[in-house]
Amino acid sequence: MPGKLVILDRDGVINVDSVQFIKNPAEWKPIPGSLEAIARLTQNGYKVVVATNQSGIGRGLFDMEMLNQIHARMHKEVVATGGRITAIFYCPHAADSKCECRKPKPGMFRRISETFNTDLKGVPAIGDSLRDLQAAAAAGCLPVLVMTGKGEKTKAEETLPEGTLEFADLAAAVDHLLGKGKA
Repeated sequence: MPGKLVILDRDGVINVDSVQFIKNPAEWKPIPGSLEAIARLTQNGYKVVVATNQSGIGRGLFDMEMLNQIHARMHKEVVATGGRITAIFYCPHAADSKCECRKPKPGMFRRISETFNTDLKGVPAIGDSLRDLQAAAAAGCLPVLVMTGKGEKTKAEETLPEGTLEFADLAAAVDHLLGKGKA
């Protein structure tokens, strides 16, 4: 059996989101319980992959070096909690670009599928915005909405893809995935 995989959005799922963007490592703050949730996934044999739109690069708000520093901090904090993020996929393009990788398009998910040589059918993809869920559904993943970040607003204002699961936060979603909680 192939290894278990879970795909996470970054801002609003793992760390506190900001309308001004997360532009440096000091602005990256984990949502309470998210690092421990990633550690539980890791310890239960899951590969944790992050798929994140980072249009701040395309907008010139920060550069690749700064994004790498932000991700280095995230990796360090996850490892310190006993977890591991196997890979980070990101779209650096601005929202008005015509790229295929920016969620809600499934290009990033296709790259994950190719990189790990695995079918994404039924793979949990956890996000806080409609575009996260749309990209997940288009790639055949199981869309999972968390109420952190933009999640509450997404649930109140959007029509979610059919079959979307909903949880208070990443920790509750992981409890469900590991058979310890209710949807």
